[in-house]
Amino acid sequence: MCAKCEEYHVPVLLQAAVDGLNVQPGGIYVDLTFGGGGHSREILRRLKGTGHLYSFDQDQDVLLNAAELEGEKNFTFIRSNFRFLKNWMLYYGHEQVDGILADLGVSSHHLDEEGRGFSFRFDAPLDMRMNQRASLDAKRIVEEYSEEQLSDILYLYGELKNSRRIASAIVKARQQKPITTTTELVEVLKPLTGYDREKKDLARVFQALRIEVNGEMVALRQMLVAASELLKPAGRLSILTYHSLEDRMVKNMVKAGNVEGKVETDLFGRSDAPLEAVNRSIITPDAEEQNNNPRSRSAKLRVAEKRGS
Repeated sequence: MCAKCEEYHVPVLLQAAVDGLNVQPGGIYVDLTFGGGGHSREILRRLKGTGHLYSFDQDQDVLLNAAELEGEKNFTFIRSNFRFLKNWMLYYGHEQVDGILADLGVSSHHLDEEGRGFSFRFDAPLDMRMNQRASLDAKRIVEEYSEEQLSDILYLYGELKNSRRIASAIVKARQQKPITTTTELVEVLKPLTGYDREKKDLARVFQALRIEVNGEMVALRQMLVAASELLKPAGRLSILTYHSLEDRMVKNMVKAGNVEGKVETDLFGRSDAPLEAVNRSIITPDAEEQNNNPRSRSAKLRVAEKRGS
């Protein structure tokens, strides 16, 4: 793996996530979150002959990483949100694929890149866009959303019990002066967070804003539906999640065939869900990986297989 790519984003559960795909040398695979290319490189290492990998990412910062694989005949990079997975696969002539991998959430690169505004550790513009071509950023949300809208996203996406108080504080503060940077937002929030939970509460606020900016829950819902339709019988879905919202959606999709978790059965009482869990329990990083890669500490890997037709 190239050193620059490793610096960009350290792949979580690299071997386990790719092993979950049960890669066949001549199969068609999709990595929905290219990032530093760690998972993609491991998949490519296992492909031969007519095998092909399509890797998605909407962040322009990954273009240099992807460029290092341009000479690989088995590789195609697609700069797009993974919500358009099915459209792109049809464009390339694939009605079905053998495996799909996704490493969800925010990458280590996003958190460590000071100017992107994903982390409260740095003073930066309130941005948080994974796709720099998008029009909606965190500053616009903080400055323009109503108090009710702010409260809703903080409660739904940050799971903050004091979302109303936080939303009220933001609205009152922006009436005095614009809130345009991460530091200015943190100053507004600090009186509402206890010393013992300050970092956790700030992380939840930033998570809620990031999810809203990037439409992450809508995109995940659309991707999961597309993935369940695209996979061949016995095709594999290998997904890494990092917070309860996305993990719940993935879990429900595998169990019930929909993100709401509504189990439907046929006349014989058998589940109509198109996917079936491969592992009885979720896979998590061992202590060594968690120590070496802090981002992995909240990671959960779920692997599912498409039921036979």
